[in-house]
Amino acid sequence: MSLSHASPTMKILVLHGPNLNLFGRREPHIYGTTTLAEIDARLQTLAGELGVTLERIQSNHEGDLVDFLHTHIDDAQGALVNPAGLTQHGVSLHDAIKAMPFPVIEVHMSNIAAREAWRAHSIISPAVRGTVQGLGPQSYLAALRALVEMQRQPAGT
Repeated sequence: MSLSHASPTMKILVLHGPNLNLFGRREPHIYGTTTLAEIDARLQTLAGELGVTLERIQSNHEGDLVDFLHTHIDDAQGALVNPAGLTQHGVSLHDAIKAMPFPVIEVHMSNIAAREAWRAHSIISPAVRGTVQGLGPQSYLAALRALVEMQRQPAGT
């Protein structure tokens, strides 16, 4: 009789940066009316369908996001990061992402390249595997699907 071992569940981190707690209220003409709680609920539903677990944080403080990554450096298999206002100047967040042994995907609800010129440059982008932007709340869902699929592919494919 052989014992079957359940495969460990993939843990994905979701980091929401400064002011994202105001989704639904902040500049709805840019970000829409979907709240952060609704985005997290949609992510949780998709995570259940994909058979992964999520650990989420929203903070208006860069150090909290860095600490969250450090805390999970050995038990997560990937991360989604919406750096928000840290996109252009979050050096310590950039460095923390580069230190992670798992892939990270940058997420933006709006298309930052189509907004003010100063928003177009992301200091975070060089540290991540890829970026999904401009799709509203679907940006998060598309990024989660892509990250899980990447992690489930055999090495070298």
